[in-house]
Amino acid sequence: MNIILLGPPGAGKGTQARILVEDRGMIQLSTGDMLREAKDSGTEMGKKVADVMARGELVTDEIVIGLIREKLEAKPSAGYIFDGFPRTLKQADALAELLEEQGQTLDRVVELRVNDDALVERITARSTCGSCGEVYNDITKPIPADGKCTVCGGTEFKRRADDNAQALQKRLMEYYKQTSPLIGYYYAKGQHTRVDGLGEIGDVKAAIASKLD
Repeated sequence: MNIILLGPPGAGKGTQARILVEDRGMIQLSTGDMLREAKDSGTEMGKKVADVMARGELVTDEIVIGLIREKLEAKPSAGYIFDGFPRTLKQADALAELLEEQGQTLDRVVELRVNDDALVERITARSTCGSCGEVYNDITKPIPADGKCTVCGGTEFKRRADDNAQALQKRLMEYYKQTSPLIGYYYAKGQHTRVDGLGEIGDVKAAIASKLD
């Protein structure tokens, strides 16, 4: 099964993707992770990525599709989770063509629907483990009293510089402008489904599982 997780910044896509990886053995394809991995790989594609990033330019759709193509060739039985891609209708068309080329299908697009005000409140209270990236929240999931990450035992935690109300409003606007048209795109294809992204992690997990099963 191949799926896409859609939702604005902070909707919980990364958290739910990790759960799907653990529970179902799926492979998470995060655009950011793939670019960092390619940059350090020394391959021809990696050299292209490193060159573009060194110039401070945005990586082209062609490069991202090339990286995804390399991953898809492994064809794991449990399938892939696309996290952070596609972001635009052009990218959605490119992904559809690539999946067809590889003899694969896109089975479900899960939108994590959120309330903007609640989302801003959630993200401005967010911090992550500097070692493994586990997400914590001052209100719903505070850093343990002993100051150690529950996943890896790390003791350094950080907040993103743009996890503030003003920056978040800009990021949300970009999401609605560029990515939200994908909702209609996948709805028309009969692949779109929606869950409440602001519930407890376990509740969101169960809601996603019900849509996939």
